[in-house]
Amino acid sequence: MRKVIVDASCLILYKKIDRLDILQALFPELIATQEVIEECGFKPGWIQVKSFTSPAKYLALIVGLGKGEASSIALAMETDHSLLIIDEKKGRKKARELNLEIVGCLGILLLAKKLGVIESVKQIVDLIDNTNFRLSPTLRAKILKEANE
Repeated sequence: MRKVIVDASCLILYKKIDRLDILQALFPELIATQEVIEECGFKPGWIQVKSFTSPAKYLALIVGLGKGEASSIALAMETDHSLLIIDEKKGRKKARELNLEIVGCLGILLLAKKLGVIESVKQIVDLIDNTNFRLSPTLRAKILKEANE
């Protein structure tokens, strides 16, 4: 089974829109680092907390990244066949450089619709629009087009 590791921004966003249920339905064994949980300030009950084992990797990553992003990437590097949920631009760039498979909050919505967890991506994007999550009109249109909405 694929290991799915989540960064703080996704947990925070889905909590803000009161839709953590989407994450739980898609990823019943979601993993977060202690640094991510501390950044979020909460820990949903179904999330497993796991630590990276290489402080050297973490310390190399912390330059230019936050603790949550660095710890999530370090854990993903150590976890075979992992999927990393990350939205922050610098973190996504670094994860791609390391050949990690990534998805963001909006990609999760497309997956949720495809699997029948949600009926409408637009309905959730409308909720996201009421938060401080940065979503450009271009990206919004692209996601809705991909969702056929």
